[in-house]
Amino acid sequence: MAEAFKFELVSPERLLVSEQVESVVIPGAEGEMTVMAEHAPVMTTIKPGVVTVKAAGGKEDRYVVFGGFADILPSGCTLLAESAVHVNDIDRADLARRIQDAKEDAADAKDDVARSRAEQFLAQLTTLEGALLPA
Repeated sequence: MAEAFKFELVSPERLLVSEQVESVVIPGAEGEMTVMAEHAPVMTTIKPGVVTVKAAGGKEDRYVVFGGFADILPSGCTLLAESAVHVNDIDRADLARRIQDAKEDAADAKDDVARSRAEQFLAQLTTLEGALLPA
């Protein structure tokens, strides 16, 4: 059994997780990363995606996050999400609204840099939608 460490998932509305876990898979801006006890110190931004939490008892839970950042230390990990919800509570209408907003942002972009950022965010949301809500 892997060594446990403290993990907290916090959104502006509430504390979703605060427990001892074996591992956490985080959708980092540079790609997914697995955090385990004694991880090297890292701070990373989070892209829209799914956080998979494996509790010390072996149970797995998944949460959808929409941006934020993670502070990883050898003793624990804190993920501060712009928005987060348990995967079972995902609101299809909210996800569709976010995708529509991202499409509008891409269309209304004033320059190539803003357009590129909006298109990247739209691609992340679309990938998330495909992973969570198969047709």
